[in-house]
Amino acid sequence: MNSEIRLLIVDDHSLFREGLVRLLSAEPGFQVIGSCGHLKDAQDVLDREPVDMVLLDYDLETEQGSQFLEETKRRGKSPKVLMVTAGMSSACMTNVMESGASGIFLKHSPPTQLAEAIRRVAEGEMWLDPRAVKPVIEGASRSGERSRLESLLSEREKAVLKGVLEGSSNKAIAATMHLSESSVKAVLQQLFVKTGVRTRSQLVRIALEQHSHDWLAEES
Repeated sequence: MNSEIRLLIVDDHSLFREGLVRLLSAEPGFQVIGSCGHLKDAQDVLDREPVDMVLLDYDLETEQGSQFLEETKRRGKSPKVLMVTAGMSSACMTNVMESGASGIFLKHSPPTQLAEAIRRVAEGEMWLDPRAVKPVIEGASRSGERSRLESLLSEREKAVLKGVLEGSSNKAIAATMHLSESSVKAVLQQLFVKTGVRTRSQLVRIALEQHSHDWLAEES
């Protein structure tokens, strides 16, 4: 059984794409299956080769990464997708998360952090760069249309939610809060119930879309 993480790189900037290929090919446990600059070429690779994860830029000249997510879902393909981007608007960010992306990684982040993000996503976690999420939360705080929950979350629930939005694993959140990992999982289940969602990615999406300011506000 192949224990390597099989990667497909999709980016329209050839120098950046080729740099990623060299970087990740030298990383233990990674196998770069292919790289391309257009969505059709990426879908062709998925049709030919088993791919575990796609590193996908959002802006691809006249195409957008969300189109790839929609087409992949339509074709019944299920690789994990990590958006590797210079930046995205709040609307685009929530759109790709809703469409099935497993995380957002900013291109100017350290290369070693990319390797960590890939491994975390491969293990079923999410990766959200706090610098990418912050504008969404700030935008929500300025919005006059945000909804108000009947009551704020408990301090523990807010702390766990912040950890999730920062891309931290359950283990990391537990260490920061001096809790057991099972306790963090229990709090996540409480958040799922309160928000009516079933998965971590849905929790992130609804937090960013609707309640970021309310949930993360400090109690007066």
